[in-house]
Amino acid sequence: MELTTVWFVLIAVLWTGYFVLEGFDFGVGILLPFLGRTEADRRTIVRTIGPVWDGNEVWLLVAGGATFAAFPEWYATLFSGFYLPLFLILLALIVRGVALEYRSKSDSTRGWDRAFFWGSLGPALLWGVAFANIVRGVPLDAAHEFTGTLLTLLNPFALLGGVATLLLFTLHGAIFLALRTTGELRRGATRIARTLAPIVLLVVVAFLIASDGGKPVWWAAVVVAAAGLAGALAATLRGRDGWAFASSALAVVAFTAALFTGLWPNVLPALDPANSLTVTNAASTPYTLTVMTWVAAIFTPVVLAYQAWTYWVFRRRLTGTPTGPQNPGPSALTPVNEG
Repeated sequence: MELTTVWFVLIAVLWTGYFVLEGFDFGVGILLPFLGRTEADRRTIVRTIGPVWDGNEVWLLVAGGATFAAFPEWYATLFSGFYLPLFLILLALIVRGVALEYRSKSDSTRGWDRAFFWGSLGPALLWGVAFANIVRGVPLDAAHEFTGTLLTLLNPFALLGGVATLLLFTLHGAIFLALRTTGELRRGATRIARTLAPIVLLVVVAFLIASDGGKPVWWAAVVVAAAGLAGALAATLRGRDGWAFASSALAVVAFTAALFTGLWPNVLPALDPANSLTVTNAASTPYTLTVMTWVAAIFTPVVLAYQAWTYWVFRRRLTGTPTGPQNPGPSALTPVNEG
């Protein structure tokens, strides 16, 4: 297998990991105002992702860095043409991170909760818009410069992609909350998951079919995504939170795989195919790709092992106390072993 192909696959894996892990983070933030009826509930919801959310964002940083090093032409065209949407995503992620860090240090948490909500909803929507445009193709000239405008990116297909990722991540977050909480919070998250799952299934499948990847492996990914969402609904109805989360994660994996398999061998198609960026004309030199491959082979298992250990340590469910100080320490959240 050529190194350009290897790095296309690795970048796809990095985006998959980001969407699976950060996807439920976004969902938790989106659901905060709907499930957090009391301050104790809101504290518990935030604490479900408290130990892991910043580690999940590392996948995005590595994906961006890998794209810059392996496919610099792709990186340059993407970040110049998609400058405003990507800037809005970055701004939302900053606001979200600040809200999570400073929420416990403020006497009033309402403002931080709103920032957490919008900082989660914005990227969940805009990542879908961005990837829909990448898959569909954008106007590029012979020098691979983006020649469109912001309105070019806000086409109906891209907006459908944004709705698809928004709903998919919200469902993923609801199932994650059902897995990580107890009592009324778990019941509320389960009700939302049961309601959302059929809608998400329809929207996600409609978006993927509209993207028309065409390849057999693409169709396999579409089928797996649909099966994952159906499995998540079935497991949720049976109260099997672990299986529901595994099925939801599988659906996110298959959804991302469908995007990248439909994209190959392009990395950024142009409306005029002669101007498209491919894994060949956008790639770095063979020497650069060789060095990067050795570095990735050494350090990737270490990073994966560390993150797996983190999730294992913080695997227990959380339950909030109905009374107590507004911004309590860890003792106000008691880990239990339900389910």
